[in-house]
Amino acid sequence: MLYRKMPKSGDKISALGFGCMRFPVLDQDPSKIDERKATEMLHYAIEQGVNYLDTAFPYHGTGMGEPGNSEPFLGKALKGGYRKKIKLASKLPSWSIQSRKDMDKYLNLQLKRLDTDCIDYYLLHTLSVDFWANLKKLGVTDFLDQAIKDGKIKHAGFSFHDNSKTLFKEIVDAYDWTLCQIQYNYLDEHYQAGKEGMQYAANKGMGVVVMEPLRGGSLATKLPDAAVQTFQEVKPERTPAEWSLRWLWNHPEVTVILSGMNTMAHLQQNIKSANDAKANEMPGKELETIENVKSILHEKVRVGCTSCGYCMPCPVGVHIPQNFSYLNDFYRFDDKQTKSHTRIMYSRLLSDKEKASACVECGKCEEHCPQHIPIREKLKEASETLLLTK
Repeated sequence: MLYRKMPKSGDKISALGFGCMRFPVLDQDPSKIDERKATEMLHYAIEQGVNYLDTAFPYHGTGMGEPGNSEPFLGKALKGGYRKKIKLASKLPSWSIQSRKDMDKYLNLQLKRLDTDCIDYYLLHTLSVDFWANLKKLGVTDFLDQAIKDGKIKHAGFSFHDNSKTLFKEIVDAYDWTLCQIQYNYLDEHYQAGKEGMQYAANKGMGVVVMEPLRGGSLATKLPDAAVQTFQEVKPERTPAEWSLRWLWNHPEVTVILSGMNTMAHLQQNIKSANDAKANEMPGKELETIENVKSILHEKVRVGCTSCGYCMPCPVGVHIPQNFSYLNDFYRFDDKQTKSHTRIMYSRLLSDKEKASACVECGKCEEHCPQHIPIREKLKEASETLLLTK
C-alpha cells in the first residue's frame, strides 16, 4: 500500500480509503448491514494497509435526518486492536443543527456510537450555502476549537456539496482546516469544487479527500461500449474502475480516494491498484485515452451547457445549469439503474423552485446564453425526462 502525507497533521494516509456508506447489506435493505461480510472486508482492508475509514451519522440509515447503522457497526468491527491501526473520520450532520448545543450533542452521541474517545478527522457534512451560513452563525468554528481542545476530535475538515467555487474558497479561508472532501473524477473535473477548488485547498496546505471517484459506480460498470473499447485498446488487462482510480492518484493534490466497496472482489482489485499508483506518473498515452473516453461521454450529452452561469439567476429560482447537468447524465449512461438513480438524485437534491417544472417561460435566460441554447424548450425536456414517476 502506498501512503500520502496529510500535510497539516503529518499522518501517513493510505492512498485508498474505505468509504463506509456502501457496505454489503441484507435483504436489499440499505439500513441492514451484513455484518459478517462487512467485518471480513474491513479487517482484510486494514490488514492490507488501508488506514483511513470514512463514515457519517446517516450512513446505512433510512434517510438523511435519521441515525444510520454505519457508525455503530464500526464501533463493534474495530475492536480487537483494529481501531488503533486506522484513522477514523466522521461528520457533523449539518442539516440537523439548530443551536450551538446541537453540535456538542451530536458529537457526543457519535463518540458513543463509534465506541471511541476521539475521532481523528471530524468534518462538517455536505456544506452548501445554506448549511454553511447557519453553522457559521451558530459558532461552528468555536465548536471545532473546543472539541479539539477537549480531545474529542483531532483534526477538522468539511465535505462540500455546492456548485459555487466562490463559496468553496470562502469556506477554505474561514478556518484552519486540516482537510476537505470533494466529489472529483475524470468526468466531474469542473463539477462543484472541481479541479480549481482542489488546487486552491492544496495550495493552502489542506489534505484533499476524494469522494465519488467512480461516480456511484457509473464509471466502473455503466460506460458505453465505445468507451470500454477505447480503454481496452490501450490496456486490455485494466478495468474501467482502475483507469478512473489511477487518473485520480496521478494528481499530487489528492491525499486519499474513498471507495465505497461492497464486495471482496472490488476491495481486492482496488487495493492492488493502490499498491503502485503514484502521482505524476501516468503516461501521456494513458492521459490521452482518458480524454478520448471523456469525448465519447460528452458526445452523448443532450444540452451543450457549459455551466457558465450567464443565464442565472432565474427570476423564479430555476437552477438552469443543474437541470441540464442531470438531463445530460440521464442520457450519458445507457444502464436503466443509473437512469433511475439520476431521477432519484434530481428529485432529492433540487428544490421544487429549482426544478425545470417551475419555469414560467419568460425567456430572459435565453437573452444571455453564449451557447444560444433554446433553454425553455430544453427545460421542458428536462422536466418530462427526469420526473421520478417515470
